[in-house]
Amino acid sequence: MTADTTAMQPESGSLAHWLAGHAELGGATLAGLVSLIEPLGSQAAIKSVANGRYVFASAGLAQMFERDAVVDRTDAELLKPEETTALRRVEQTVMAQRYPVTSEHKLEIGGRRREFSVTRLALGSEFVLSVWHERTEERQRESQLQRALAQIEQQQGAIEQIRRELQQGSGRDDVSGLYMRPQFDDQLLREIDLSSREHREFALVIIALDASPAMAGLGDDAQLRLLEGMGRMLRANTRAMDSACRIGAQRFAVLLSGVGLATAHARMEQLRRQCAAQIVVLNGQDLGLSVSMGVSSFPHTASRQEELLTASEAAVHEAQRRGGNQVVLASIAFG
Repeated sequence: MTADTTAMQPESGSLAHWLAGHAELGGATLAGLVSLIEPLGSQAAIKSVANGRYVFASAGLAQMFERDAVVDRTDAELLKPEETTALRRVEQTVMAQRYPVTSEHKLEIGGRRREFSVTRLALGSEFVLSVWHERTEERQRESQLQRALAQIEQQQGAIEQIRRELQQGSGRDDVSGLYMRPQFDDQLLREIDLSSREHREFALVIIALDASPAMAGLGDDAQLRLLEGMGRMLRANTRAMDSACRIGAQRFAVLLSGVGLATAHARMEQLRRQCAAQIVVLNGQDLGLSVSMGVSSFPHTASRQEELLTASEAAVHEAQRRGGNQVVLASIAFG
């Protein structure tokens, strides 16, 4: 076997290689592939390059074009002249390049503008295979989603602007609307003193924003939106007797007064799920609000301020080490 003959052989493991050894199944195989893609909403066709007529079309293609038949017809007989020209231009590219090409087309069919994704492949030098998939409803849903996200972004911006104006001079963080680290440290000391005297427990939760893939390239604006979103979630999901504060660039803390470890974990797990479902929008894109939480308890985890903070921080790091978006209980020393 010569080198030229070897080069012409289909690659081992390819469909062409298998068909070469089972020529009697070739027709049934290709017909089977066409029947398999039709339930997925795609339609196949083969067109003659010489005269532009369809020599084969799956049954659904005629329905897609709202015609009685497609076979033996040309695009000029089915579509508008400018649409036909665009289709022909892509086909010429496919025949010249000899590898699959996917293109998007907007066609007017039955008086309605419809959108299609078409993938084409040259079959020898005389025919071109195409697979059509309609995207009209999908694109409409995408457009509706973008409009909804734009409205949400506008509403969130308006809410944050009103909140900032109302909280001016209150000593709260301008971004999150929560109290800052000095107020938190003071509140934590008072909670330890009160709980010690009254022999009751409370929980300390440290919350960290997880890195968001959507934030890549969006910079400080994305960070700002997520901090605002976290502030809204904490303001809406903490009791009057609790204390929620921003204690760092991407850190928040919550004191749950009179709450044990099990109850605190359940409440924070509910908050985590609400955060994951929250829509935080920037430039029409949902950033996704993912958080890691570490929960410690007084006096079971620790009874001193620094020990409680260290235990909760360690739990947060463990949550992030596990991939983020979860609540981890601080370890309790026995003995």
